[in-house]
Amino acid sequence: MVARSRKTKSLERIGISLDSTLLSMFDKLIAGQGYESRSEAIRDLVRQQLSREFAGDPKAEGVAVVVLVYDHHAANIAEKLIRLQHSHILHAISSLHVHLGAHDCLEIIVLRGRVGRINKMGESLVSMKGVRLGRINLVATETP
Repeated sequence: MVARSRKTKSLERIGISLDSTLLSMFDKLIAGQGYESRSEAIRDLVRQQLSREFAGDPKAEGVAVVVLVYDHHAANIAEKLIRLQHSHILHAISSLHVHLGAHDCLEIIVLRGRVGRINKMGESLVSMKGVRLGRINLVATETP
């Protein structure tokens, strides 16, 4: 059960009930993560869940980090990656290129825009011929 009390500076104080085992596990978890209070940890949990929910709406605003590992000698992939980023210049806001070895490169590309569009662009990057490994980490930043 959630109880609300007085409002202070646009914050509302609520109360929640947890059994002692769950609370102890939560306290250990947040202490290990460096939280100074239960309130901040709970606020972050709520924000994360809301972001996951909004990320399902293609019209929501968001950001994505696309991580790619590829052989830079394969099929002109470096040029293809650059061309794709330039063709979506309003969505591709930053990138980082790291040489991992004689052939392998890591590319990290930051995208911003509507969730549907940046997810589609991220999928185009990850599925590009020559990409060995790829991952898209998408976060909704606003409600639609």
